[in-house]
Amino acid sequence: MIKAYRILAVIIAAEVVIQAMMIVFAVAGLGKYIDDGNVVDKAAMEDEDLSFTGVVGFMVHGINGMMIIPLLGIALLVISFFAKFDGAVKWAGIVLASIVVQVFAGILAHDAPYIGLIHGLNAFILAGSAGFASRQAKAAEVGAPATTVAA
Repeated sequence: MIKAYRILAVIIAAEVVIQAMMIVFAVAGLGKYIDDGNVVDKAAMEDEDLSFTGVVGFMVHGINGMMIIPLLGIALLVISFFAKFDGAVKWAGIVLASIVVQVFAGILAHDAPYIGLIHGLNAFILAGSAGFASRQAKAAEVGAPATTVAA
C-alpha cells in the first residue's frame, strides 16, 4: 500500500503540471485567436462552435480539476489509512484539503477574478504537498527515517 500511496501522490503532482500546461495552452490559443481578428464576447463564449488552437486546454483543465484530481485525492486519503507509515494520513489530508481549496478557488474566480491569485498560488501548495507525501512514502518503502516537518 505504501507503493500505491507513493504512485498516487506522484500522479497528483504530475496532474498539477498538466493543469498548468493546459491552461496556458488555452489562454495562448485564445490570445492568438483574438490577434487574428476574431472577437470573443459572451455570445462567442456560449457558442458550442467556438474553435481555436488550444480550446481543448480549457476542457482538459476543467475535467481534470473538477473530477480527476479530486478522485485521486480521495483515493490517496483512503489508501493512506492502509499505508501504515508516519504522516501518511496527515499528508494525504493536506493534499485533499488543498484540492478542495483549488476547486473552490477555480469556481469562485469566474465571479471574483482576484481569487484566481489564490488558485494559482494553491497549485504550488498542492504540487508541493503531493511531492512531499510521495517522498515520505519513498522513505518508508526503503526503511529510511522520514523527513520531519515542524507543524
